[in-house]
Amino acid sequence: MSDATEASGTAGAAEPAGAGPAGERHVRVVLVDDHRMFRTGVQAEIGQTAETGVEVVGEAADVDQAVSVITATRPEVVLLDVHLPGGGGVEVLRRCAALMADAERPVRFLALSVSDAAEDVIGVIRGGARGYVTKTITGTDLVDSVFRVQEGDAVFSPRLAGFVLDAFASTDAPPVDEDLDRLTQREREVLRLIARGYAYKEIAKQLFISVKTVESHVSAVLRKLQLSNRHELTRWATARRLV
Repeated sequence: MSDATEASGTAGAAEPAGAGPAGERHVRVVLVDDHRMFRTGVQAEIGQTAETGVEVVGEAADVDQAVSVITATRPEVVLLDVHLPGGGGVEVLRRCAALMADAERPVRFLALSVSDAAEDVIGVIRGGARGYVTKTITGTDLVDSVFRVQEGDAVFSPRLAGFVLDAFASTDAPPVDEDLDRLTQREREVLRLIARGYAYKEIAKQLFISVKTVESHVSAVLRKLQLSNRHELTRWATARRLV
């Protein structure tokens, strides 16, 4: 149920980081996710500025929209989905490198994704994100994570920090899996959920797509990997520790 609407943003001079009425903490945030329903939910959960201190100043549904609205609004923090039309979260980070490097007004990124796969976590952290949390996070914890990232801290959902420590403890780049590289980001998401035993309806609900779309992705994965059924697919994913 991807959203194809144009990005929205409120341009203008940004308040100093952490400043707000009556001296309370305040942070300007952009939401980047290709599911409109999810953005709406996050906005409702954390965007009540008077209570949370979080001001949502823009939204985007794909890479081009994200770069445009981030450049226009210059938020302190961007909540960034990993899998986006147009190249994914890593591409947003690449194109916003100069904004992240701004010493006076840095734009910081916190990945917020349904995926908890090691390669997704490591990819966005290498790209410059300050943290990575999954969409199971509570509203209260998400608000706290946003402010911690604004202050320059690194934030991770509990088990994800280990992926990063393992990756950066080694000087060797992870080996390229040519079979896995044939799959799109969305196909990888569906692959992992299938391998974990999710039914098509459950996958559709979790990824905000139709059952028919799930079936199409599964067919594409089986074809690209030259597998016959979901049981072979599960074995394939388990052997590569993708589950």
